[in-house]
Amino acid sequence: MEIKPFITLVGAGPGDPELISLKGVKAIADADVILYDALVNEELLDYAKPECTKIYVGKRAERLSTSQDYINQLLVDYALTHGHVVRLKGGDPFVFGRGGEEIDYARRFDIPTAVVPGISSSIGLTGLQQIPLTYRGISDSFWVITGATSSGQLSQDIYTAVQTTATVVVLMGYGKLAEIAALYQQHGRGDLPIALIQHGSLPTEKITLGRIDSIVEQAQANRIGVPALIVIGEVVAKHEAFAKLKEELAQQQVGSL
Repeated sequence: MEIKPFITLVGAGPGDPELISLKGVKAIADADVILYDALVNEELLDYAKPECTKIYVGKRAERLSTSQDYINQLLVDYALTHGHVVRLKGGDPFVFGRGGEEIDYARRFDIPTAVVPGISSSIGLTGLQQIPLTYRGISDSFWVITGATSSGQLSQDIYTAVQTTATVVVLMGYGKLAEIAALYQQHGRGDLPIALIQHGSLPTEKITLGRIDSIVEQAQANRIGVPALIVIGEVVAKHEAFAKLKEELAQQQVGSL
């Protein structure tokens, strides 16, 4: 039987297996090979046919991981030898998922491609927490920024974003939390609301709400770790628990007088 190479990039969503699209499920069910990431809920692999080859190619900054060049080559090799390859990626393939690089590489070999969008954690996890990224009269826009560039430095975009009223969502930036907080403090914005969401949409989810000035200490006290999303802006105060937090902080200030 003639092999017809094809590569589909599928966004698996932020973690909860029910947050993948129906089209994504159909792609998984049709796949001959699935290359899946560290942030993909492995329950989604149950949709694959029994003979499907499943290969973990997870990448985590703090652990031994698979290089992107190697993943690119696997995509092409398996497409040429097996047929339909699904690249299953956490969130959305084109939001810091390096999906564009994988598509570019496949095109070099004239392999047809398709993309099934996924719910990015930047909008999915904030939505689940009922934090609106935009809100009339409060925030006219939102920025989604990587916490660290390939060089390991803080993204220059954050230096611009801190000067706006936009909601800022930082992905893969928890390791830079202290640096980000210090930047906002330098611009006189230490009172700005901030949220940290770890393992969002999963049973192990943890959220910490606070202000820039105290968030580093709060994160340590609450033992927040990776992967965690950072949300900065006045809209964070719309979280249902933030009003209670403000009352507690006010009481602490009165008690210290």
